[in-house]
Amino acid sequence: MEGVLVVLLSLVLVVLSVLILAVARLVRATRVDKVPDPAPVVPRTPAARGVGDVTGPADFDEEPTVRVLPAPWEGSGAPATTDADSPADRDGTAARTGDSAVTAGRSDGGLRAAHGGSAEEAAQIVARAEREAAERLARAERDAAEIRRRGEEDVALLRERMLAEAAVETSRVQAAARESVRAEQEAARTEIAATRAAFDGEQQAWRTELQSREVAIAAREQRVEDRMASLDDHGRRLADRDRDLLDRENDLTRRTAEVADLERARHAALEQVAGLTAGQARGELIAVIEQEARREAALTVREIEARAEEEGEERARRIVTTAIQRVASDQTTESVVTVLHLPGDEMKGRIIGREGRNIRAFESVTGVNVLIDDTPEAVLLSCFDPVRREVGRITLAALVSDGRIHPHRIEEEYARAQLEVAERCVRAGEDALLETGISEMHPELVNLLGQLRYRTSYGQNVLAHLIESAHLAGIMAAELRMPLPLAKRAALLHDLGKALTHEIEGSHALIGADVARRYGEDEQVVHAIEAHHNEVAPRSICAVLTQAADQISGGRPGARRDSLESYVKRLERIEQIAGDRPGVDKVFAMQAGREVRVMVVPEEIDDLAAHLLARDVARQIEEELTYPGQIRVTVVRETRAVGTAR
Repeated sequence: MEGVLVVLLSLVLVVLSVLILAVARLVRATRVDKVPDPAPVVPRTPAARGVGDVTGPADFDEEPTVRVLPAPWEGSGAPATTDADSPADRDGTAARTGDSAVTAGRSDGGLRAAHGGSAEEAAQIVARAEREAAERLARAERDAAEIRRRGEEDVALLRERMLAEAAVETSRVQAAARESVRAEQEAARTEIAATRAAFDGEQQAWRTELQSREVAIAAREQRVEDRMASLDDHGRRLADRDRDLLDRENDLTRRTAEVADLERARHAALEQVAGLTAGQARGELIAVIEQEARREAALTVREIEARAEEEGEERARRIVTTAIQRVASDQTTESVVTVLHLPGDEMKGRIIGREGRNIRAFESVTGVNVLIDDTPEAVLLSCFDPVRREVGRITLAALVSDGRIHPHRIEEEYARAQLEVAERCVRAGEDALLETGISEMHPELVNLLGQLRYRTSYGQNVLAHLIESAHLAGIMAAELRMPLPLAKRAALLHDLGKALTHEIEGSHALIGADVARRYGEDEQVVHAIEAHHNEVAPRSICAVLTQAADQISGGRPGARRDSLESYVKRLERIEQIAGDRPGVDKVFAMQAGREVRVMVVPEEIDDLAAHLLARDVARQIEEELTYPGQIRVTVVRETRAVGTAR
């Protein structure tokens, strides 16, 4: 704030300096304006007109002159009147008045020369001119002094006024500065008060917490003291009991010794009577007792096992029956054909395109067969892979809705359909978690779970099978008083590896267990996944429940078909045989497995290598697979050139 005050005072001083300079200029201008104008020429009387006339110049810089005029000589004797006009100079020009006198003298000499006999009149004229000049000089000095005095008074008044205004301005600035400082101080006080209040509140909270902790510690110390007193009392009772036991032990030892002596005497008497030693008699007795105990134990164990088996079977049958009755889901066998309805039969021509260009491009991009027959306003999409078939359906539906069908448009809609199917997979996984009541799961596991929506196992939808298995396992776990979330989670994830069997070789149970372990699932869940097909021996009830739920869901009438599963596996193996070759980009099994289209990279495989590739793939299919009819292998090598017009 001191720096702000210094700056404000400096500004005030600069303003005062400027005002003082302006006042000084105004005073100088006032002096010039108040200089008296040249005196008017006094006309002479007719009596004096004959002698001469003295006139002042009109300009300040010229010397005054005396003009001599002829006077009438009618004996009037009146002297001539002389007017001498001299301007008041800025400094009260006395020297100019002297010059006027000299000029008058010169004029006087001229008059003498001219008139010769008028010396007296000339002397009078000179005297009068001198008096007038002296009067005018005195008047000019008085006017100059008055002007100077007034100017000094005006300057003083103006200086006082400016000083007063400057003082007012300074006081106003100081008041504003004080007000600003006061506001800042008030804000600082407010902030300090708020900080102090917050600190006091925190300190009070800490004090309250410390007091509560002190009370808790005191209570705990009191409990410890009570416990110590109780332990001391218990220790005293134990010491008394030990002494009592020691006394009893001594008494028992004494009695035992007496009983032993009596027993030895009796054994000796018995040995004499029976003719057997004690060891021989003990051995015979033990043998007899052991035989009887084994026979009775065998009977008892057999009865217990029979009863447990009957009860276990009855209870297991009841649990399984209850689970099946409570989960009565619909079973729909998955098909490999999808029907797409068209707005009109003319759309079939657009789908085929000129010389079949559009339909060939669609089948090459999507790997889905388009079957166009006489069915009105409908086409069939055929593919063994449900994901690929769904992508093809979405692609063709978008093309039909848009109306523009050409190869470039097909590729665009195919990419968009792949993204949409991926989103549907994630949504299907989340819906499965919501339906089964499982709260949290790793996002990658949710994605893999959603991909099973488009997978089938012997014609049964895998995701629907997992959801049904989870419900069955939950019901059976509730009957057995087991944790429901663990059983449901294991049953929901037991076929997770089927989403990766086309990418990773191996059993889907072991693959699913590795994936679940990688994403942090519980070890019991991992064990249930890897043991549900007995690749690993089940070691927990959760694993057994998972096996039971899997068998119940897959064993429903009409749930699975072995023929469809073998068909799908054969087509997958055909694609795998061609896809393992170097330089192969895409492989599609078409026409229900009767044709294999292999898309190769043109930069890696030339025309001759394409023929060799087709022959090698066909030979390997003949050696490894059993199939009806023939399988045609088509290798497509396409070179595409793209140009852009800008």
